[in-house]
Amino acid sequence: MTNVKDFGATGDGTTDDTDSIQHAVDQGDGLIVFPRGTYRLTRPIEFELNRVGRSGIAGEGGTARLVMHGAGAAMRLVGTHDKTAEPSDFQPQVWELQRMPTVTGIEIIGGNDDADGIELEGTMQATILGVLVRRCRYGVHLVRRNRNLLLADCHIYHGRGPAIGVYFDGVNLHQTNIVGCHISYHPHAGVKIERSEIRNLQITGCDIEYNFDVNNDDSADVWIDSRDGTVREGTIASNTIQAKYSPGGVNLRMEGLETEASNKAGLWTVSGNIIQSQTFNLLLRSCRGVVVTGNSFASAAERSIVLDKCRHVLIGSNIFDYNPDYKGDRTDGVTVRNSAGCTLSSLILESTRAGGPESGGAIEVFDSREIAVSGCQVLDPTHRGVWLQDVRHSRVSDCTVLDRRDAPSMLEAIAVRGASRQNVVQHNLLSRGSRGDVAIDAGSAHLAGNVVTESSAR
Repeated sequence: MTNVKDFGATGDGTTDDTDSIQHAVDQGDGLIVFPRGTYRLTRPIEFELNRVGRSGIAGEGGTARLVMHGAGAAMRLVGTHDKTAEPSDFQPQVWELQRMPTVTGIEIIGGNDDADGIELEGTMQATILGVLVRRCRYGVHLVRRNRNLLLADCHIYHGRGPAIGVYFDGVNLHQTNIVGCHISYHPHAGVKIERSEIRNLQITGCDIEYNFDVNNDDSADVWIDSRDGTVREGTIASNTIQAKYSPGGVNLRMEGLETEASNKAGLWTVSGNIIQSQTFNLLLRSCRGVVVTGNSFASAAERSIVLDKCRHVLIGSNIFDYNPDYKGDRTDGVTVRNSAGCTLSSLILESTRAGGPESGGAIEVFDSREIAVSGCQVLDPTHRGVWLQDVRHSRVSDCTVLDRRDAPSMLEAIAVRGASRQNVVQHNLLSRGSRGDVAIDAGSAHLAGNVVTESSAR
């Protein structure tokens, strides 16, 4: 164990302790301990793992604070691992000198607009536990290549400027677990991936909130951008993900490069989350093989879910319910555009305001094919329950679309319009709107077994 104060660090918050701490890292015996105090830094503390060997950083249960007044990360952990996570791909010195660098129980504060928290490069099994990072440009910054990251029980909070909490920045990284963290108040993104090659990413049991920017057109709580790179094989489960309305803002945004196969982003599961209060709750663009199930969506200013140019997406067993206790404007609803092979199943949508007098509805599908809408309950939609336009080889079946209000406003329960062909609308329970129950253009759909109620008021 190496106490940084034995190497001249003061922890008084005023003295520049950078040289003393770097000396402790270079000459110490691996575990670098920061006693209670505030340590002023003016440049990154470098852990060159191949040179200093197996390393850990401990802040004595969170009593120590690092304040980064220079540019870059307060701590940079740099290894040399440049292959996969297969056992045969490791050089002996990685296991001997570099495995599992660990940071625990310390606070890092950014002292200026260019200060970051922790940067990882070339590491294997980096483990960050019980760390607080705040007022930094990037909380945890992952670059170039890493393997097997564990980020758990951390607070990454209140970023500085257009900040990002956890930033996968042009990194090749497989096997990442982000567990039990609080990642909030970063104006650009809570978690962001871009220009990266990512596999096996799990985000579980986290509180990811209020990562939004009312002064810019783009922000997201979780933003998976694989328009340059590929991001596949991930799970987002059992999180609370919420923010406030902002221009173009999204709670969970996943987008790939626009290709015919939509294959650059996908093989993801989004399950068991609370996702609410943004312009869009979930935006999937050019994604493939995504399952979205068992989530609670609420309070979307424009749409709860948007699928755009997606392939083989399952939206199943989710609730869209504004809750009467929650105030403020909202629209909600599900929109599918230019997509194929997607299923919307067992959804409950109440009092959705999506669409307008001439087009659209609570569930709306445009310019798509092989879309199945089944077993959904659409209750009290402002305009319509289901709208299909320029759609083929699709089904609306076994759904309930009712306007139960004392002063109903629904125009039609289901409408099929435009160049739609070879579709089926069957076995639905509907109430009649002011323009009818099912409105279809000639030749657009086959109707069978639908039941229309004359009155559906509570």
